[in-house]
Amino acid sequence: MKRWPLTGPGLTYLTVFMVIPLGLVLSYAFLRRGRFGGVVYEPTTENFTRLADPLYADVVLHSTWIAALTTVLALLIGYPTAYVIAGLPRRRQTIALIAVVLPFWTSFLIRVYAWIVLLSGPGWLNKALRAIGLGPVDVLYTDAAVVIGLLYAYLPLMILPLYASLVRLDPQLREAAANLGAGPWTSFRTVTLPLTLPGVLTGCLFVFIPSFGNFVVPELLGGGRSLLVGNLIRDQFLKARDWPFGSALALALLAVLMVLLLAQAWAARRYATR
Repeated sequence: MKRWPLTGPGLTYLTVFMVIPLGLVLSYAFLRRGRFGGVVYEPTTENFTRLADPLYADVVLHSTWIAALTTVLALLIGYPTAYVIAGLPRRRQTIALIAVVLPFWTSFLIRVYAWIVLLSGPGWLNKALRAIGLGPVDVLYTDAAVVIGLLYAYLPLMILPLYASLVRLDPQLREAAANLGAGPWTSFRTVTLPLTLPGVLTGCLFVFIPSFGNFVVPELLGGGRSLLVGNLIRDQFLKARDWPFGSALALALLAVLMVLLLAQAWAARRYATR
């Protein structure tokens, strides 16, 4: 009984902002859309059968491709960055980490609008390309602009877990590998990379999940031409006013993300028992 006063605020927060909204979405998914929008309280499973429509399958595949490409690029950029930061003196590590998370101190929308200025026709990117004789190029309102925006937004979420894994790595293990004749690449491939796989999996999950469901970046940098799952769900609620089908889409997205989370937890647990 003594614990209830301490857990009460947290339970209240979870109930109001997670359990109740999720319950509403779950209930709406099994109801019908009204003739002029809204919800008609008639049970149906039609909203879930509509998910098999090839149109929505294409949107899911496109979202998966964009999120996967963003994740791979974030890993290719984030791993060397985290490796360098982990090798710095402790004081410089703090400064470097502050620089990594510094963009989060600015509004997300402001940062996205800044990329519109950078990628537009008269923007700095095309000015630089013209200066070296390679421009101009049309990047804004393309999938490339969406990937750039997502990569910029979520790259710190890749760097931080990788840094946490690398900084805990015992340097004596790499020294032992070098003493046994392993070169830098062999030492990295057989010692560093396997021991930091939990950080790699966590970072990939942290980037893939928000990239898969994001709708702000595709709307602003993609110009509405790059339709992702997040945009589709938003349109069902705000434009088509089909709340039941939007709820079914949201539940399907939540199910996919839960599968990814369980897969990551299983992989991490299996790795820890090796």
